[in-house]
Amino acid sequence: MNLLFVCSENRLRSPTGEEVFSEYEEVEAIGAGTNADAFTPVSGDLIEWADIIFVMEQIHRRKVSKKFQNLLKDKKLVCLDIPDKYDCMAPDLVSLLKRKVEPYILLS
Repeated sequence: MNLLFVCSENRLRSPTGEEVFSEYEEVEAIGAGTNADAFTPVSGDLIEWADIIFVMEQIHRRKVSKKFQNLLKDKKLVCLDIPDKYDCMAPDLVSLLKRKVEPYILLS
């Protein structure tokens, strides 16, 4: 299963999602950002690659939906509602991600 985590700059939240869920069996995870200066900007190739796209906030959902509308038809796009107030790999962020993402992995 391919999981794409999207935040703004791909510096804190989405890299945490990538690192945490890359450790799960049969899961590949990549983090990306909606901003042009993101470490890894979200792209059409990443959208096509992903089985599930997890965005951190509603603004990310709107940006991804607007830019990649034609690629999202058969994709699951999930907003995790995780605010930009955590450091990369902060224990609270890791716990929150696991609690919100694991049900989607277990269902598939």
